[in-house]
Amino acid sequence: MNRTHTVTWQDPVPLAQAARSMSGIDFLRAVRDGRLPPAPIQQLIGMKLAEVEEGRVVWELTPGEQHYNPIGTVHAGITATMLDSAMACAVHSTLPVGKGYTTLEFKINLVRGVTMKAGTLRASAHLVHGGKSTATAEGRLEDASGALYAHASSTCIILG
Repeated sequence: MNRTHTVTWQDPVPLAQAARSMSGIDFLRAVRDGRLPPAPIQQLIGMKLAEVEEGRVVWELTPGEQHYNPIGTVHAGITATMLDSAMACAVHSTLPVGKGYTTLEFKINLVRGVTMKAGTLRASAHLVHGGKSTATAEGRLEDASGALYAHASSTCIILG
C-alpha cells in the first residue's frame, strides 16, 4: 500500500528578512507563537519549536513512517537535523538585532535507535560559549521519559 506525505510551506525569504530585523530571542518566540511562519525544514519533517529562552531552545517531533530509513528506524539525518536546529537556535536566541550565525561544525553521538515507539522526541540545547566571532552549544535528544537517543555539540560562526 502506497502512502502519501504532502508538504506545504511559505516563501522563506520574508522569514529570513524578519530574522535579520529582530533580536534572536524575539524572532524565535515569534516563530514559536505562530506570529511568523515556520521554516520550510520544519514543515518538511514536522518539527515544532516548543520552548525558547535566552541560551536555551527545545524542538519537538513525533517520528512517523516518513522518517524511516531502509532498516526500519528513523534516519539519523532527522536526529541530526533536530539537534543542529536546537543548538543553532540556542545560539541565535542570544544574538542582538543585525547579528546572524551559521553552523561551522557539529558532532553527534547516536546512542540508541529511534522508532515511532519513542513517541514525541525533544531536542533541547543550551549555549555553552557565546563569543564575538564564534559560539558553542550542546544538545540532547530525549523522549518523554528522559531516555537519551543522541547528544551533540556545535560551533557556530557569528555573522554581521
